[in-house]
Amino acid sequence: MLIHHLLITWRNFGRNPSYALLNIGGLAIGLTVALVVGLWVTDELSYNTSFDHHDRIAQLMVRGTNSSGVYVQWAASPPYAPALRQQFGDDFEHMLMFSQPWDRILATSTVSIVKKGYYAEPGAAEMLTLDMLEGNRSGLSAVNSILLSQSAAHALFGQETALGKTVRIDSKTDVTVTGVYKDIPFNSDFADMQFLAPWELYVTVNRQWMRLDDWRQNGFLAFAEIKEGRDFAAVSQKIKDVKKLHAPPEEAKNNPQFFLHPMNKWRLYSDLESSIETGRIKLVWMFGTIGSFVLILACINFMNLATARSEKRAKEVGIRKTAGSGRFQLILQFFSESVMIAFLAFVVALIAVYLLLPVFNQMAEKQMELPLGNLIFWMGCLAFTLFTGLLAGSYPALYLSSFQPGLVLKGKATTGGSGVLRRALLVIQFSVSIALIIGVSVVFRQIETGKQQSIGYDPNGLLWVNTRTNVIHEHIDAVRNELVTSGKVTDVAEALNPVNMFNAVVSGFDWTGTGPNNDLGFRCVWSSHENGKALGWNILEGRDFDRAYAGDTASMILNEAAVAAMQLKNPVGTIIRMNIFDKSSSFKVVGVVKDLLMESPYSPVRKTIYMVGNGHNVVNIRLSKGTSLEKGIAEVQRIFSRYDPSSPFVFELADVALAKKFGEEERIGKLAATFAGLAVFISMLGILGLASFVAERRSKEIAIRKVLGATVATIWQMLSKDFVMLVLLSCLIAIPLSWYYMHDWLQQFEIQTNLSWWIFAVAVLVTLSITLFTVSYQTIRAAVVNPVKSLRSE
Repeated sequence: MLIHHLLITWRNFGRNPSYALLNIGGLAIGLTVALVVGLWVTDELSYNTSFDHHDRIAQLMVRGTNSSGVYVQWAASPPYAPALRQQFGDDFEHMLMFSQPWDRILATSTVSIVKKGYYAEPGAAEMLTLDMLEGNRSGLSAVNSILLSQSAAHALFGQETALGKTVRIDSKTDVTVTGVYKDIPFNSDFADMQFLAPWELYVTVNRQWMRLDDWRQNGFLAFAEIKEGRDFAAVSQKIKDVKKLHAPPEEAKNNPQFFLHPMNKWRLYSDLESSIETGRIKLVWMFGTIGSFVLILACINFMNLATARSEKRAKEVGIRKTAGSGRFQLILQFFSESVMIAFLAFVVALIAVYLLLPVFNQMAEKQMELPLGNLIFWMGCLAFTLFTGLLAGSYPALYLSSFQPGLVLKGKATTGGSGVLRRALLVIQFSVSIALIIGVSVVFRQIETGKQQSIGYDPNGLLWVNTRTNVIHEHIDAVRNELVTSGKVTDVAEALNPVNMFNAVVSGFDWTGTGPNNDLGFRCVWSSHENGKALGWNILEGRDFDRAYAGDTASMILNEAAVAAMQLKNPVGTIIRMNIFDKSSSFKVVGVVKDLLMESPYSPVRKTIYMVGNGHNVVNIRLSKGTSLEKGIAEVQRIFSRYDPSSPFVFELADVALAKKFGEEERIGKLAATFAGLAVFISMLGILGLASFVAERRSKEIAIRKVLGATVATIWQMLSKDFVMLVLLSCLIAIPLSWYYMHDWLQQFEIQTNLSWWIFAVAVLVTLSITLFTVSYQTIRAAVVNPVKSLRSE
C-alpha cells in the first residue's frame, strides 16, 4: 500500500512539476538552514567537552563591589592556588596556577616558530586529560621540560620523533621535549595551547619581577578540578572569604570573594557581573529560534500550497471515497506525499550543506563537519525529516480527507481550504520576515555605532612588531636610527603591549583630595617616550613625553576618562602617588591625552595612566606617508632580521587589529542576514504559489471585470490589496516582538545604537515591496489574459 501511495505521489509531481519544485525547494531551503544552525548550535553547546573531566574543571575568579558596581576579575595572583590547596585540599583534585597564553618563540637549530602556550603547575596535563601521542602526562616533572602539541612538533621536527629533542624558548631557555599530545579541538578555550611547560620554569625565568607571595600581582590564571561528588557552588561557598583575608586594604573594602566558574559555562555564560549569568547563550537561543522559524516558514508554504490546490484534488478524494477508501487511507496517502517531499528536500539540503559548509565555516570562524559516519546523526536526521514531513502535511491530510464525496462530485463542496487559516499562516510568515529584517538592521546599526566611536589614534600606516626576546630592545636606538634614515619610517617606539590590547589594572593611587585607600583602578600603560608620537595620539592639555626632560621617568599622562574619574579641574601639574609592592612613588601629570580605544568599541574607554618604563614586548612603528605597506614592512623586516636573525618576524597592522574588534558582531550580522534572506526567499516562494492560485481561481471574475471595462491597474489593485493588508497586520505582531528582543540584545553593550522608528519602517517597506513585486508578477499576468479564453466554456 505504501508503495502505491508513493507511486501516486510521484505521478502527481509529474502532472504538477511547478508545485513539486516550489514545495521541495522551499522545504530544502528550510532544512538546509535547520541543518546548518543545528551544527552551529551543537558546536557551541559542545564547547570544551573534549576534556574527560570538563564537568569538574573550573576557573578561579574574584567577584567584588566597588564604587562602579559589581566587578569580576579573572586575573589571578601567584599565591591563589597554593593557599587553596593548603586549606581546602580535600575538595580539589587539582588547584593549579597557569601563565597567560602569550606567543613564544620555539626554535631548534634549523627551525623557528611562534606558538601560544602555557606554563602550569604539575598536574595540568592530567587535569586536561591530554591525549598523549609520545611520552606521558607526567612529562613536566623536570624543570627544563616541555610538552608539544602534534602540530607544533610537526612544525619543528617534521616526521621525526620529537621525544628527547631540545627546543629553545624565546632564544634563551633550552628545554627537552618529554611528550607530544594530540591537538586540542578547535571548539575549546585551550585550542591555542601549542605547548605546556612547567610553572617552576616560568618562575625561574621571571624571578627578577615575580613575587610568589604577592596577592596584588594578578597577571596570571588559576584553574581547578574539584573531586568527584563535589559541587561547584558548595566549594565556592567554602573558599569565598580567602581572598578578602589576604587582600590589601584598598581591595579588601570591596569585599572580594573567590568563586569557581565551571568550564561548561566559559563559552556561553561569560557575563558574570549581573545577578543572572548570561552571555553567548543568547546567541545560541537566537540562532536556534531563527533556524526553527525558517523551517516553520517552509512548512507553512507546504500547508498553504496544499490547501490552495484542494479544488484540483477534491474530485480525486471524492472518487477514492466512493470506491471504498476510508479516511485513514486518504490521510496515509497525503502524509506519504508530504513525507516523500520532506525526504527529497532533505537529500537536496544535505548536498547543499556539504557544498556550503566551508563557506559557512569561514563566515562563522569555525571548523564544523558533517558527521556522516555517526549513526546518531543519521537517526536524528531521519526522525527530524519525518517530523518535518508530518508537520508540513498534517493540516492538508486532515483537511483534504474530510471532504464529503457526494458534495464534491456534485461540485457543491466548498474547496480551496480555509481562507482564515491561510491568512493566519501568511501573517506568521510576514511577521517572521519583518522581525528578521528588523533584527539584521539593528545588528548592523550597532556595528556602525561602534565604528563611529573615536579611537584616539591614527591606525593608518601604523604597525607593531611583537618581540619575544630583548635583542631588538637592547639595540633600539640603532634600530630606530636605521629605520628613520631609510625614509620609510617616521617614528619608532617601545611599549609593554599593543595599543589595542588589555592592560593591567593597578590600584593604590592617591592624589590631593583623596586617600591612599580609594578603590579606583587604572589601566597602566608603560612605554618609551616616543610612543604617543608613533601612535598619533592627540594631546589635549600639557605636553607629550620628551627625552629632553630628564624627569619624564617620573611623569604621567592621563586620558580623559582618568581625569573625569579623579575629578581634576586642572590635571597638569598634579602630583599622584603610586602605592604598589609595598613602596610609594610620586609622579607628576604633564599632559592629558584624548581617550584611546584599547578594548571593546561598545564600552566606554577605561581610565588609563601612561608612564615611561621598561619591560617592553612590542615595537610600534609609524610608516612614512606615501610609503606602501609592502615596501615599509619589507624594510622593517630586513632591519629587524639583521639584529635578531633567530626570531621570527611577527607583526600586526593597526587597522587590521582594529577591524577584528568588530569581528564577533559582524559575524553575527552576516549569519543573521543570510538566514533572514533565506526566510524572505521562502516567503516569496509561498506568496508566488498563492498568488498564482488566487489568480487562477478568480480567472473568470477577472475576465468578466475586463469585459465590463476594468483596467489592468484596477485588477492588480483588487488582487494585491489582501496581501498588503496581511503585511500591515503582521507589522502589529512583528514590531513589538522585535523591539523587545533587540532591546534585550543591546543591553550587553554599554554603548548602544538607538532603536529608531525608521528601522521598523524600512523593514515594513522592504516586506511590502517584496510582496507586491512577487504578487504583481502573477496578477498582471492574469490581468492581461484575453477574457475570451477564460469565458469560452460559459
